[in-house]
Formats: sequence, C-alpha cells, structure tokens
Amino acid sequence: MPCKVSVVTPSYNQGRFIERTIDSVLSQQFPGNLEYLVMDGGSHDGTREILSRYGGKLQWVSEHDGGQADAVNKGLGRATGDIIGWLNSDDIYYPGAIAAVCEIFGAHPEADVVYGDANHIDASDGILEPYPTEAWDFNRLLETCFLCQPAVFFRKSVVERFGTLDASLQMCLDYEYWIRLTKSGAVFHWLRQVLAGSRLYPETKTLGSRVKVHREINGMLARRIGRVPDRWLYNYAHAVVDGKGIPRSSRRLFPLMVSGISIYAGLRWNHRISIDMQKTTGAWVAGAIARVFRVEV
Repeated sequence: MPCKVSVVTPSYNQGRFIERTIDSVLSQQFPGNLEYLVMDGGSHDGTREILSRYGGKLQWVSEHDGGQADAVNKGLGRATGDIIGWLNSDDIYYPGAIAAVCEIFGAHPEADVVYGDANHIDASDGILEPYPTEAWDFNRLLETCFLCQPAVFFRKSVVERFGTLDASLQMCLDYEYWIRLTKSGAVFHWLRQVLAGSRLYPETKTLGSRVKVHREINGMLARRIGRVPDRWLYNYAHAVVDGKGIPRSSRRLFPLMVSGISIYAGLRWNHRISIDMQKTTGAWVAGAIARVFRVEV
C-alpha cells in the first residue's frame, strides 16, 4: 500500500545549503505521498526568499523558536504522514532513499524505526567518509551513536507513543531520542543502503564545540541511564586536551592530561571510577612516567 511520508526540516540561516536540502527531498520518487515541512527560526540570510520560490511544493513557517529541537517538534506536531523523516537544513537525501524506507516499513510491520547507512559530506557535497553505522545493539549504542540522524525514519506512532525531542538539549537531541525510544520498547531495523549525506564543515555544532557536545552527552547519559560509559568519559577528556592545544604526539604530557581529566569526569558524572578506568589510566600514567625516565615497562 502506498505510504504517506512527512519530512521535517528545521532551519536557521542556512541559505547556503537549504536549496540543496529541499531539492534532495522534492526529487524523491516513491509510490506514495510526500508532505514536506520546513520550520524556519526567522532566518535573515535569504532563506525565506528561497522557501517562497517553492510555492505549494512544501509547507513552511518562519518565526522565532526555542532552537533546533523546538523547531523539529513543531514540525512533528504538524506532520500527518505515516512515516516521518527529519532532515536538517544542511543535509541531503540520496535518490531512492524514501522509496527504500517505505519498502522496509511495509515488509517489517514490527519495525518502529528504520535507519540506513550514510556519508559524511563536505560543503560541496563531496564524500569525506562513510558514517560508521553498525548493526543494532543497544549496549553498543550507549557507547557510541552509530545512527546517522538524517538516515533515520520512524513511524508517526512513535511520536504518539513516546513523545517528541527533549527541547532542553542543543547538541545530542537525536542521540537522546534513540536511547529513549529503545528504553521505551521501540524496535529498530537496519537498512543496508546509503540514504543520506550528513554535512561536516567548521561551523557545524559537532565540529565547532566538541567539549560542549561531550559535556552535554555525558550529562544526558547520567540522567537517562544513570551512568556515563567510560568511552564517553575518555572522549570528553580527549576533547578537552585537544582544545588546550596539547599535541597527541606528545607521548608524555598527552596521556597524563587525558588520564587526569578522565578521572575527573568519572567522579563528576558517575561519582566513582570504574575498575577498567583505574587500570587503563594507571597504565597510561605508568607509560608516560617510564618515558620521562627512559625505562622499559
């Protein structure tokens, strides 16, 4: 049976990219109906003029909002499709993405969420690298976000059952949502097809504010699952040390600083240091000291 798909695009001052985003959605061909909703936060860079050129091919509003999550939530509230995609205003769908997703949802009625493969792309749409997508494993998801947000689609019933995005988050709103859905019982299905391009460039939130990103992730995990896995604590420590300009090639100072900040992070968010972290940071410190005194360990 043909499906109706709603795609929600939050936007704010992305006139540089949004036309490519829109065209990648409107050029999708599949046996069903497309509802395209662009929630713009009051852009002043020409975005509204671009949106107006598409006429009735999409629905859009341009008004002040509370940030990306709030904009997405507004779109989710308006969406009437059976299947929903969330595509940021600097990302793109590849041809055939929606058709493939509809086919999978039709073949797997038990699936609440379908996620596909994706690429990291540059400002000119060139492929930088494949996104590291993995087979579904919730324990693994708690250690790394292997779902690429623009390559994820979910049923409208997911929103009705489990709610919308956490509008208090700025950096990890998608990651929190996948964790919350899983804990609530949603079923995820991996589609082995490249569906989307996720853009990376210096101004993106993930590249431009790494410490802030990891700080928010750690706080979210502490609230959502009651602990922060060691891997995220190490990631935070690496981001802090990198931000201080300490070269990773420094085989003495770098491991000492990462060890100290990892321990601090464990105490801050978990109120304890895991046995594994004690062993790992102990080995790093011992190795760094050994290099100072030029002894073998």
